[in-house]
Amino acid sequence: MAALHELKPAPGSVKTKKRLGRGEGTGSGGTAGAGHKGQKARTGYSKKIGFEGGQMPLQRRVPKFGFTNPNRVEFRAINLDVIEQLATTHGITSIGPLEFQQFGLAGKNDLIKILGRGQVTTALTLRVHKVSQTAAAAIAAAGGSVSLLQGAKE
Repeated sequence: MAALHELKPAPGSVKTKKRLGRGEGTGSGGTAGAGHKGQKARTGYSKKIGFEGGQMPLQRRVPKFGFTNPNRVEFRAINLDVIEQLATTHGITSIGPLEFQQFGLAGKNDLIKILGRGQVTTALTLRVHKVSQTAAAAIAAAGGSVSLLQGAKE
């Protein structure tokens, strides 16, 4: 147990703010830490974001090209080999967004698309937003079925 005269605050809990412009004896009087003259010594100075002292800012120097489609629909792509592994290791025959979410293959709001890499031997029932033709054919050949969920633009 510490004696009363040995007590001190936890490290980082006490912040000491410099008291600016309180006389020369304090070490930060006069110019109050702003230096002599110039734009940054004046009251009300605020530098704009990206300002580089009059030099052409980086965001204007770098060339721009291309196009970003604001209506793009992102899908979480999951291949057949991953689904087959999931079905064999966990013994699942019906897989939907909730199962993909539980096993960390998709997020809560992700749209899911099944792609055709790999083989499927188990008859699976899949509930997804989109499926490629090769994946649909492979699932049907294994005796499974795919039902499409709403929420994906065609």
